[in-house]
Amino acid sequence: MSMSSYVESIRTRIGNEFLLLPGVTAVVREGERFLLARHAHSALWSLIGGGIEPGEEPLDAVAREVFEETGARIQINRIIGAYGGDPMMVTYPNGDQVGYVTIAYECELLSNAIPDMNEITELGWFHRDTILTLPRHHWIDRVIQDSQINPHRRAPQQSAVSYP
Repeated sequence: MSMSSYVESIRTRIGNEFLLLPGVTAVVREGERFLLARHAHSALWSLIGGGIEPGEEPLDAVAREVFEETGARIQINRIIGAYGGDPMMVTYPNGDQVGYVTIAYECELLSNAIPDMNEITELGWFHRDTILTLPRHHWIDRVIQDSQINPHRRAPQQSAVSYP
């Protein structure tokens, strides 16, 4: 997982100490199947997402993250929810301690997905029951559950975002 220049500048001052970061998560669906990525740094399956850069709109960040990790363009349909707390705490292999607060968006693919093999080792479509059997970040279970609640709540004004 590559570190943004913003986070890198903070790390030069605080080392591996805990850092709270804003993030975005894309819940990409095709009917009852969800697109998951296996991350190279953890070998765990998860939803696609990452950090919001300084000055970046969350909608732009989720489109950018999906594009960077899969090469795909998306349509953002709605906000599913915001997530944080203990399930979102991570200690990376280099010792960096991070807590994420992420906004999850329901999305649809507008183009084919091909993984960035530096960050992701596999992409796959999975039914919810199968996801529960995968080695995964367990916080995604709640996001996927929530994605099936209130499907008519829409994202803010800008519903289709393309990166670049």
